[in-house]
Amino acid sequence: MVTEREYQERLDRIQALREKVAQQLSGSLVSNPALAEELNGQIDALVDAATGADSGKAVPPDMGLASLVGLGPDAAQQLGQTRMSQGVAPYDDNVNSERIVAVGDLYYIYQHEMIGVFKVVQKLKQLFEAGSVRLSGGPGAYRLYQFDRRDVLRYTRKDRHDAYRRVLGYGRGRGSAQSRPNTDFHMLFAHFDNQVTLFWRDKRISDVIRTGALDPSFGSIAVVRRAGLDLRNNLKFTSFGHLNVLRVEVMQVLEECFRILGSQDVIDLFGADNAWDVVDEVLIRYFDERLQSSPRQRMAVTGREVLRWLAGPHIMETQRGEFEALLMNIAEPAEEWLTSAQAMSLARRTGTDRVLPWEQLGQSGVASQYAERSPLTVPPTMQPGGMPVPVYPQRNGKGTYRGGKAGWVPASTRRR
Repeated sequence: MVTEREYQERLDRIQALREKVAQQLSGSLVSNPALAEELNGQIDALVDAATGADSGKAVPPDMGLASLVGLGPDAAQQLGQTRMSQGVAPYDDNVNSERIVAVGDLYYIYQHEMIGVFKVVQKLKQLFEAGSVRLSGGPGAYRLYQFDRRDVLRYTRKDRHDAYRRVLGYGRGRGSAQSRPNTDFHMLFAHFDNQVTLFWRDKRISDVIRTGALDPSFGSIAVVRRAGLDLRNNLKFTSFGHLNVLRVEVMQVLEECFRILGSQDVIDLFGADNAWDVVDEVLIRYFDERLQSSPRQRMAVTGREVLRWLAGPHIMETQRGEFEALLMNIAEPAEEWLTSAQAMSLARRTGTDRVLPWEQLGQSGVASQYAERSPLTVPPTMQPGGMPVPVYPQRNGKGTYRGGKAGWVPASTRRR
C-alpha cells in the first residue's frame, strides 16, 4: 500500500532525476536529440515498473477509508499516512486485429462493388440465359452456370449493402438489422490518411532544412497516433457480428467473378485482353457508365493496406524511431489513396488542419459525396408518432420534399 507521502516523494524524486540527467548531459543532448528520447523512455519504464509493483500490493477491505476519516486503531495521524490510489486502468486502445482486418477486406469489397464487378457478372449471366451472347460450353459459360446455382447459398446484394452501411457508413438507410450506420468512418479514415501524408511531407522538409531534426513541428507522431486511435476506436464496436464470415464469403465470390470474366471464351466475346477490360466493356456497352475502375481499384488496394496496418500494434509505439520505421510501410499507400480519392472528389487534402473536431463529424467536407448520401433527420413533427424521418438531400440542394423514404426529389423528376 502506497501512502500519500510516499506517492508525493516518488514524484519529486522522478522530477529531480530528470533534471539531474538533463544538466549532466546537456551538451550531448543538443548534438544528439535521440539520446534524450532514449533516456526519457528508460525513466518512464522505471516509473511504470514501480507503479505496477504498487498495484500488486494488498489493499485494505475498506480501500483505506477508515484510516482517512480517522476511525479504528489504524487511523492516520497525518494526511501523508493515508492510502493513495494510483488511478484506474487506462482506456484500452487495443483492438482485436482480426476484426480490423475484416473491415479492411470489406472496404476492398465495397470499392469493387462501386466499380461494378458484381453488376457486370449479373448482366453477363442474364445475357447468357437469354442466349444474347455467343457463349455455350466454354469455361466461362460453365462457370456462369455454377455461379448461378450457388447464388441461393450466398449473402444477397442487400446483405452486402447493409454491411457497408453498418460498418463503413456508405449508402443509405439503416445498417444490418436496422443498426445505426457508422457515418463517421470515412471522415476519420480520410483524416488519418491526411495526417500520415502530412507527417511525411513535414519529415521530408525537416530533412532538407535541418538534417535529423526532431522538432515536434516537423512531423508530430502524436497527431498521427491520435488520428489512428480515433479510427480504430470507431471500428472497435462496429466490427462485431457477421462481418467476419460475410467478408470471407464475398471475397470468394469476388475471386469467382474474376475467374468468369478472365475465361478465354468471355475475353474473346468482348475482344478484351483481360478480365478488367471485360468489366470496362460491359459497363460502357450495357450501362453507359463513366469508368472509374482504375482509381477505385487503387483505393481498394491502398485502403486495405492502411487498415491492415492499423490492425497491428504499431499505432501504440511511443518511440519516434520505431514509429517512423513502422509508419513508413503505409506512407505511399496513404498518399496514393488520398490522391485517388481527391481525384474523384471523395476526399480533400486538409493542408495544415491537424485536428478533426468531434462536433464536425458527419458535417465535414472531407467526404462531400459520401456525406450527401448519408441520411439526415427532419424535425419529429414531420412524422406521426414523433419519430424522425430520414431525408436524402439533393446534391444541389434543390428539389421537393415528398416525405418518408422518397426524401428530396430533383426538380427534373417533379410532375408537371
